[in-house]
Amino acid sequence: MQQFDVIVVGGGMVGASVALKLAHSGLQVALVERQTPAVYQAQQPLDLRVSAINQRSERWLTELGAWSLLQQWRLCPYRRLQAFEGDTPGLTFTADELNLSHLGHIVENSLIQQALWQQFPEQLTVFSPATVTGFSQQQALAQLTTKEFGCLSAQLVIAADGGQSQLRQLAGIGSTGWMYQQACLVLEVDTELPQQDITWQQFHPTGPRAMLPLSGHKASLVWYDAHQKVQQLAALSLPELSRQVQAAFPAKLGAVQVTRCAWFPLARNHANSYAKGRLVLVGDAAHSINPLAGQGVNLGFADARVLCEVLLSANTGALASAELLARYEKERRRANALMMSAMDGFYQLFSNELPPLKLARQLGLTLAERAGPLKRLVSRYAVL
Repeated sequence: MQQFDVIVVGGGMVGASVALKLAHSGLQVALVERQTPAVYQAQQPLDLRVSAINQRSERWLTELGAWSLLQQWRLCPYRRLQAFEGDTPGLTFTADELNLSHLGHIVENSLIQQALWQQFPEQLTVFSPATVTGFSQQQALAQLTTKEFGCLSAQLVIAADGGQSQLRQLAGIGSTGWMYQQACLVLEVDTELPQQDITWQQFHPTGPRAMLPLSGHKASLVWYDAHQKVQQLAALSLPELSRQVQAAFPAKLGAVQVTRCAWFPLARNHANSYAKGRLVLVGDAAHSINPLAGQGVNLGFADARVLCEVLLSANTGALASAELLARYEKERRRANALMMSAMDGFYQLFSNELPPLKLARQLGLTLAERAGPLKRLVSRYAVL
Protein backbone atom coordinates (compact mmCIF):
# COMPACT_ATOMS: atom_id res chain seq x y z
CA MET A 1 0.00 0.00 0.00
CA GLN A 2 1.46 3.35 -1.07
CA GLN A 3 1.30 6.15 1.51
CA PHE A 4 1.16 9.93 1.00
CA ASP A 5 0.64 13.09 3.01
CA VAL A 6 -2.41 14.04 0.90
CA ILE A 7 -4.52 12.30 -1.73
CA VAL A 8 -6.65 14.52 -4.00
CA VAL A 9 -9.54 12.72 -5.66
CA GLY A 10 -10.64 14.53 -8.82
CA GLY A 11 -8.28 16.14 -11.30
CA GLY A 12 -10.57 18.77 -12.77
CA MET A 13 -9.82 22.47 -12.54
CA VAL A 14 -10.18 22.77 -8.76
CA GLY A 15 -8.67 19.43 -7.77
CA ALA A 16 -5.70 19.86 -10.11
CA SER A 17 -4.97 23.30 -8.65
CA VAL A 18 -4.98 21.95 -5.07
CA ALA A 19 -2.72 19.01 -5.95
CA LEU A 20 -0.31 21.28 -7.84
CA LYS A 21 -0.05 23.85 -5.04
CA LEU A 22 0.48 21.27 -2.28
CA ALA A 23 3.02 19.30 -4.32
CA HIS A 24 5.02 22.46 -5.04
CA SER A 25 5.01 23.15 -1.28
CA GLY A 26 6.91 19.95 -0.52
CA LEU A 27 4.11 17.60 0.57
CA GLN A 28 3.89 14.05 -0.77
CA VAL A 29 0.75 14.32 -2.90
CA ALA A 30 -1.18 11.84 -5.01
CA LEU A 31 -3.88 12.77 -7.52
CA VAL A 32 -6.53 10.19 -8.40
CA GLU A 33 -8.52 10.97 -11.55
CA ARG A 34 -11.02 8.87 -13.47
CA GLN A 35 -10.20 10.25 -16.95
CA THR A 36 -6.82 11.59 -18.03
CA PRO A 37 -7.22 14.85 -20.00
CA ALA A 38 -5.87 15.02 -23.51
CA VAL A 39 -2.68 16.98 -24.14
CA TYR A 40 -3.43 20.42 -25.59
CA GLN A 41 -3.41 20.70 -29.37
CA ALA A 42 -3.76 24.07 -31.09
CA GLN A 43 -6.33 22.65 -33.51
CA GLN A 44 -8.53 21.01 -30.86
CA PRO A 45 -12.20 22.05 -31.01
CA LEU A 46 -13.64 24.57 -28.61
CA ASP A 47 -14.95 23.17 -25.33
CA LEU A 48 -18.67 23.85 -24.89
CA ARG A 49 -18.00 24.32 -21.17
CA VAL A 50 -16.52 27.74 -20.50
CA SER A 51 -16.01 29.81 -17.35
CA ALA A 52 -15.87 33.53 -16.59
CA ILE A 53 -12.57 33.72 -14.72
CA ASN A 54 -12.34 36.73 -12.40
CA GLN A 55 -9.11 38.42 -11.43
CA ARG A 56 -8.84 36.54 -8.13
CA SER A 57 -8.89 33.25 -10.02
CA GLU A 58 -6.51 34.67 -12.62
CA ARG A 59 -3.99 35.44 -9.87
CA TRP A 60 -4.36 31.90 -8.50
CA LEU A 61 -3.72 30.38 -11.93
CA THR A 62 -0.77 32.73 -12.43
CA GLU A 63 0.74 31.60 -9.13
CA LEU A 64 0.42 27.98 -10.29
CA GLY A 65 2.09 28.68 -13.64
CA ALA A 66 -0.99 27.86 -15.73
CA TRP A 67 -2.05 31.34 -16.79
CA SER A 68 0.95 31.99 -19.05
CA LEU A 69 0.02 28.87 -21.02
CA LEU A 70 -3.61 29.96 -21.35
CA GLN A 71 -2.43 33.31 -22.71
CA GLN A 72 -0.51 31.43 -25.40
CA TRP A 73 -3.47 29.15 -26.15
CA ARG A 74 -7.01 30.61 -26.19
CA LEU A 75 -8.84 33.02 -23.93
CA CYS A 76 -11.01 36.08 -24.37
CA PRO A 77 -10.82 39.14 -22.09
CA TYR A 78 -13.93 41.14 -21.34
CA ARG A 79 -13.92 44.75 -20.22
CA ARG A 80 -17.67 45.22 -19.72
CA LEU A 81 -20.38 43.23 -17.97
CA GLN A 82 -24.04 44.07 -18.53
CA ALA A 83 -27.33 42.90 -16.98
CA PHE A 84 -30.64 44.10 -18.43
CA GLU A 85 -34.30 43.18 -18.89
CA GLY A 86 -36.21 43.61 -22.13
CA ASP A 87 -35.02 46.66 -24.03
CA THR A 88 -33.98 48.66 -20.96
CA PRO A 89 -30.34 49.85 -20.70
CA GLY A 90 -29.91 47.94 -17.45
CA LEU A 91 -26.71 47.89 -15.39
CA THR A 92 -23.22 47.95 -16.90
CA PHE A 93 -19.90 47.43 -15.11
CA THR A 94 -16.74 48.53 -16.90
CA ALA A 95 -13.03 48.00 -16.36
CA ASP A 96 -12.46 51.74 -16.75
CA GLU A 97 -14.61 52.45 -13.67
CA LEU A 98 -12.22 50.34 -11.60
CA ASN A 99 -9.05 51.51 -13.39
CA LEU A 100 -8.46 47.97 -14.63
CA SER A 101 -7.33 46.63 -17.99
CA HIS A 102 -10.14 44.02 -17.91
CA LEU A 103 -12.83 42.56 -15.65
CA GLY A 104 -12.08 38.93 -16.41
CA HIS A 105 -11.59 36.32 -19.11
CA ILE A 106 -13.82 33.72 -20.74
CA VAL A 107 -11.80 30.49 -20.82
CA GLU A 108 -12.64 26.95 -21.88
CA ASN A 109 -12.75 24.58 -18.90
CA SER A 110 -10.74 21.89 -20.68
CA LEU A 111 -7.92 24.35 -21.40
CA ILE A 112 -7.68 25.34 -17.73
CA GLN A 113 -7.44 21.69 -16.74
CA GLN A 114 -4.84 20.97 -19.45
CA ALA A 115 -2.72 23.98 -18.43
CA LEU A 116 -2.73 22.88 -14.78
CA TRP A 117 -1.83 19.28 -15.63
CA GLN A 118 1.06 20.49 -17.79
CA GLN A 119 2.55 22.13 -14.67
CA PHE A 120 2.55 18.93 -12.58
CA PRO A 121 6.01 18.34 -11.04
CA GLU A 122 7.67 14.92 -10.92
CA GLN A 123 7.02 14.63 -7.19
CA LEU A 124 3.24 14.71 -7.77
CA THR A 125 2.11 11.10 -8.21
CA VAL A 126 -0.80 10.74 -10.65
CA PHE A 127 -3.07 7.70 -10.69
CA SER A 128 -5.16 7.94 -13.85
CA PRO A 129 -7.35 6.58 -15.22
CA ALA A 130 -8.46 5.31 -11.83
CA THR A 131 -11.77 4.10 -10.42
CA VAL A 132 -12.39 4.58 -6.70
CA THR A 133 -14.07 1.51 -5.18
CA GLY A 134 -13.79 2.21 -1.46
CA PHE A 135 -12.91 4.68 1.27
CA SER A 136 -12.28 4.12 4.97
CA GLN A 137 -10.80 6.01 7.88
CA GLN A 138 -8.62 4.84 10.74
CA GLN A 139 -7.25 6.79 13.66
CA ALA A 140 -3.95 7.58 11.96
CA LEU A 141 -4.75 7.33 8.23
CA ALA A 142 -7.44 7.42 5.56
CA GLN A 143 -7.43 4.63 3.01
CA LEU A 144 -8.60 4.83 -0.59
CA THR A 145 -9.17 1.71 -2.69
CA THR A 146 -8.93 1.88 -6.48
CA LYS A 147 -9.73 -0.79 -9.06
CA GLU A 148 -6.58 -0.16 -11.10
CA PHE A 149 -3.94 0.69 -8.46
CA GLY A 150 -5.07 -1.06 -5.28
CA CYS A 151 -4.96 0.67 -1.90
CA LEU A 152 -3.54 4.13 -1.22
CA SER A 153 -3.35 5.85 2.15
CA ALA A 154 -2.76 9.38 3.42
CA GLN A 155 -3.17 11.65 6.42
CA LEU A 156 -5.80 13.60 4.49
CA VAL A 157 -8.02 12.92 1.49
CA ILE A 158 -9.35 15.93 -0.43
CA ALA A 159 -12.56 15.28 -2.40
CA ALA A 160 -12.70 17.39 -5.57
CA ASP A 161 -14.84 14.89 -7.45
CA GLY A 162 -17.77 17.09 -8.46
CA GLY A 163 -21.36 17.76 -7.54
CA GLN A 164 -22.25 14.05 -7.31
CA SER A 165 -19.18 13.45 -5.15
CA GLN A 166 -18.62 9.74 -4.58
CA LEU A 167 -16.24 10.48 -1.69
CA ARG A 168 -18.82 12.68 0.05
CA GLN A 169 -21.30 9.83 -0.13
CA LEU A 170 -18.80 7.17 0.98
CA ALA A 171 -17.90 9.31 3.99
CA GLY A 172 -21.56 9.70 4.94
CA ILE A 173 -21.66 13.49 4.59
CA GLY A 174 -25.20 14.62 3.82
CA SER A 175 -26.19 17.61 1.74
CA THR A 176 -29.11 19.99 1.32
CA GLY A 177 -30.40 21.12 -2.04
CA TRP A 178 -32.95 20.92 -4.80
CA MET A 179 -33.40 20.80 -8.55
CA TYR A 180 -34.38 24.07 -10.21
CA GLN A 181 -37.39 24.25 -12.48
CA GLN A 182 -35.12 25.43 -15.29
CA ALA A 183 -32.52 23.68 -17.41
CA CYS A 184 -29.63 25.22 -19.31
CA LEU A 185 -28.87 25.07 -23.03
CA VAL A 186 -25.26 25.91 -23.99
CA LEU A 187 -24.57 26.87 -27.59
CA GLU A 188 -21.36 27.41 -29.50
CA VAL A 189 -21.99 29.90 -32.30
CA ASP A 190 -20.21 31.53 -35.19
CA THR A 191 -20.82 35.27 -35.03
CA GLU A 192 -21.10 37.94 -37.67
CA LEU A 193 -19.47 40.36 -35.24
CA PRO A 194 -15.74 40.07 -34.39
CA GLN A 195 -14.57 39.23 -30.87
CA GLN A 196 -16.35 41.48 -28.41
CA ASP A 197 -15.19 42.89 -25.07
CA ILE A 198 -18.53 42.51 -23.27
CA THR A 199 -20.41 39.66 -21.62
CA TRP A 200 -24.10 40.22 -20.95
CA GLN A 201 -27.24 38.64 -19.50
CA GLN A 202 -30.77 39.51 -20.52
CA PHE A 203 -33.40 38.49 -17.97
CA HIS A 204 -36.69 36.87 -18.96
CA PRO A 205 -39.53 35.38 -16.89
CA THR A 206 -38.57 31.93 -18.22
CA GLY A 207 -34.89 32.45 -17.40
CA PRO A 208 -31.91 34.56 -18.48
CA ARG A 209 -30.12 34.47 -21.82
CA ALA A 210 -26.43 35.23 -21.83
CA MET A 211 -23.60 35.86 -24.26
CA LEU A 212 -19.98 35.08 -23.41
CA PRO A 213 -17.43 36.20 -26.03
CA LEU A 214 -14.82 33.80 -27.37
CA SER A 215 -11.82 34.28 -29.61
CA GLY A 216 -12.37 35.47 -33.17
CA HIS A 217 -15.86 35.22 -34.62
CA LYS A 218 -17.03 32.84 -31.89
CA ALA A 219 -19.24 33.12 -28.81
CA SER A 220 -20.86 30.94 -26.20
CA LEU A 221 -24.57 31.48 -25.60
CA VAL A 222 -26.48 30.25 -22.57
CA TRP A 223 -30.27 29.87 -22.68
CA TYR A 224 -32.12 29.07 -19.45
CA ASP A 225 -35.69 27.82 -19.76
CA ALA A 226 -38.11 25.11 -18.62
CA HIS A 227 -36.79 21.54 -18.93
CA GLN A 228 -39.22 20.60 -21.70
CA LYS A 229 -38.44 23.74 -23.72
CA VAL A 230 -34.68 23.20 -23.43
CA GLN A 231 -34.95 19.57 -24.49
CA GLN A 232 -37.09 20.58 -27.48
CA LEU A 233 -34.54 23.18 -28.54
CA ALA A 234 -31.64 20.75 -28.18
CA ALA A 235 -33.42 18.28 -30.49
CA LEU A 236 -33.71 20.78 -33.37
CA SER A 237 -31.48 20.80 -36.43
CA LEU A 238 -28.68 23.36 -36.21
CA PRO A 239 -30.21 25.64 -38.89
CA GLU A 240 -33.59 25.64 -37.12
CA LEU A 241 -31.93 26.16 -33.73
CA SER A 242 -30.05 29.13 -35.22
CA ARG A 243 -33.37 30.64 -36.27
CA GLN A 244 -34.81 30.11 -32.79
CA VAL A 245 -31.76 31.81 -31.24
CA GLN A 246 -32.07 34.83 -33.53
CA ALA A 247 -35.73 35.20 -32.55
CA ALA A 248 -35.15 34.77 -28.82
CA PHE A 249 -31.95 36.76 -28.21
CA PRO A 250 -31.68 40.56 -28.41
CA ALA A 251 -30.72 42.24 -31.67
CA LYS A 252 -27.37 43.35 -30.19
CA LEU A 253 -26.20 39.73 -30.57
CA GLY A 254 -26.00 40.15 -34.35
CA ALA A 255 -26.30 37.28 -36.79
CA VAL A 256 -25.14 33.88 -35.51
CA GLN A 257 -25.01 30.27 -36.68
CA VAL A 258 -25.14 27.52 -34.05
CA THR A 259 -22.34 24.97 -34.55
CA ARG A 260 -22.84 22.78 -31.45
CA CYS A 261 -25.05 22.59 -28.38
CA ALA A 262 -25.61 20.64 -25.17
CA TRP A 263 -28.02 20.93 -22.28
CA PHE A 264 -28.02 20.04 -18.59
CA PRO A 265 -30.38 20.36 -15.59
CA LEU A 266 -29.69 22.93 -12.85
CA ALA A 267 -29.29 22.01 -9.21
CA ARG A 268 -28.33 23.61 -5.93
CA ASN A 269 -26.52 21.46 -3.39
CA HIS A 270 -24.59 22.34 -0.22
CA ALA A 271 -22.79 19.76 1.91
CA ASN A 272 -23.91 19.69 5.54
CA SER A 273 -20.25 19.67 6.51
CA TYR A 274 -17.09 20.41 4.53
CA ALA A 275 -15.02 17.89 6.51
CA LYS A 276 -15.42 14.60 8.32
CA GLY A 277 -12.46 12.96 9.98
CA ARG A 278 -9.67 12.79 7.43
CA LEU A 279 -11.79 13.85 4.45
CA VAL A 280 -12.35 17.45 3.30
CA LEU A 281 -14.46 18.73 0.39
CA VAL A 282 -13.64 21.46 -2.15
CA GLY A 283 -15.41 22.95 -5.15
CA ASP A 284 -18.57 21.31 -6.46
CA ALA A 285 -18.13 18.41 -4.03
CA ALA A 286 -18.93 20.95 -1.29
CA HIS A 287 -21.38 23.21 -3.14
CA SER A 288 -23.18 23.29 -6.48
CA ILE A 289 -24.51 26.72 -7.39
CA ASN A 290 -26.98 28.08 -9.93
CA PRO A 291 -24.55 29.13 -12.73
CA LEU A 292 -26.43 32.40 -13.27
CA ALA A 293 -23.32 34.58 -12.96
CA GLY A 294 -20.68 32.02 -13.88
CA GLN A 295 -19.29 32.04 -10.33
CA GLY A 296 -19.00 28.27 -9.81
CA VAL A 297 -15.36 27.79 -10.71
CA ASN A 298 -14.36 31.06 -9.03
CA LEU A 299 -15.89 29.80 -5.79
CA GLY A 300 -14.07 26.50 -6.27
CA PHE A 301 -10.72 28.21 -6.80
CA ALA A 302 -11.36 30.30 -3.67
CA ASP A 303 -11.94 27.05 -1.75
CA ALA A 304 -8.70 25.66 -3.15
CA ARG A 305 -6.68 28.73 -2.24
CA VAL A 306 -7.99 28.93 1.34
CA LEU A 307 -7.63 25.18 1.95
CA CYS A 308 -4.02 25.23 0.75
CA GLU A 309 -3.22 28.25 2.94
CA VAL A 310 -4.71 26.53 5.98
CA LEU A 311 -2.96 23.20 5.36
CA LEU A 312 0.42 24.79 4.69
CA SER A 313 0.19 26.75 7.95
CA ALA A 314 0.16 23.49 9.94
CA ASN A 315 2.78 20.95 10.88
CA THR A 316 3.06 18.18 8.31
CA GLY A 317 1.80 15.64 10.84
CA ALA A 318 -1.38 17.57 11.63
CA LEU A 319 -2.91 18.01 8.20
CA ALA A 320 -6.23 16.45 9.22
CA SER A 321 -6.66 18.15 12.58
CA ALA A 322 -10.29 19.03 13.28
CA GLU A 323 -9.33 22.57 14.27
CA LEU A 324 -7.47 23.13 11.01
CA LEU A 325 -10.29 21.88 8.79
CA ALA A 326 -12.85 23.85 10.81
CA ARG A 327 -10.91 27.03 10.00
CA TYR A 328 -11.22 26.28 6.32
CA GLU A 329 -14.94 25.53 6.57
CA LYS A 330 -15.69 28.62 8.64
CA GLU A 331 -14.11 30.90 6.05
CA ARG A 332 -15.54 29.27 2.96
CA ARG A 333 -19.04 28.13 4.03
CA ARG A 334 -20.26 31.67 4.71
CA ALA A 335 -18.90 33.05 1.43
CA ASN A 336 -20.32 30.17 -0.60
CA ALA A 337 -23.72 30.33 1.11
CA LEU A 338 -23.87 34.08 0.49
CA MET A 339 -23.22 33.66 -3.23
CA MET A 340 -25.69 30.77 -3.50
CA SER A 341 -28.40 32.85 -1.83
CA ALA A 342 -27.62 35.86 -4.01
CA MET A 343 -27.98 33.75 -7.18
CA ASP A 344 -31.27 32.31 -5.90
CA GLY A 345 -32.45 35.83 -5.14
CA PHE A 346 -31.81 36.90 -8.73
CA TYR A 347 -33.49 33.73 -9.95
CA GLN A 348 -36.66 34.50 -7.97
CA LEU A 349 -36.64 38.25 -8.60
CA PHE A 350 -36.41 38.07 -12.37
CA SER A 351 -38.77 35.10 -12.86
CA ASN A 352 -41.73 36.98 -11.36
CA GLU A 353 -44.01 38.91 -13.72
CA LEU A 354 -46.09 40.77 -11.13
CA PRO A 355 -46.29 44.35 -12.51
CA PRO A 356 -45.21 46.09 -9.26
CA LEU A 357 -42.21 43.78 -8.89
CA LYS A 358 -41.26 44.15 -12.56
CA LEU A 359 -41.36 47.93 -12.22
CA ALA A 360 -39.36 47.78 -8.99
CA ARG A 361 -36.54 45.67 -10.45
CA GLN A 362 -36.29 47.85 -13.57
CA LEU A 363 -36.09 50.90 -11.31
CA GLY A 364 -33.54 49.07 -9.18
CA LEU A 365 -31.27 48.38 -12.17
CA THR A 366 -31.52 52.03 -13.21
CA LEU A 367 -30.69 53.28 -9.70
CA ALA A 368 -27.82 50.82 -9.38
CA GLU A 369 -26.40 52.07 -12.68
CA ARG A 370 -26.37 55.60 -11.24
CA ALA A 371 -25.18 54.63 -7.75
CA GLY A 372 -21.57 55.65 -8.32
CA PRO A 373 -19.47 54.52 -5.30
CA LEU A 374 -21.91 51.70 -4.41
CA LYS A 375 -21.80 50.36 -7.94
CA ARG A 376 -17.99 50.41 -7.91
CA LEU A 377 -17.96 48.60 -4.56
CA VAL A 378 -20.20 45.81 -5.87
CA SER A 379 -18.23 45.43 -9.08
CA ARG A 380 -14.93 45.37 -7.22
CA TYR A 381 -16.23 42.54 -5.00
CA ALA A 382 -17.33 40.54 -8.03
CA VAL A 383 -14.12 41.07 -9.99
CA LEU A 384 -11.25 41.32 -7.54
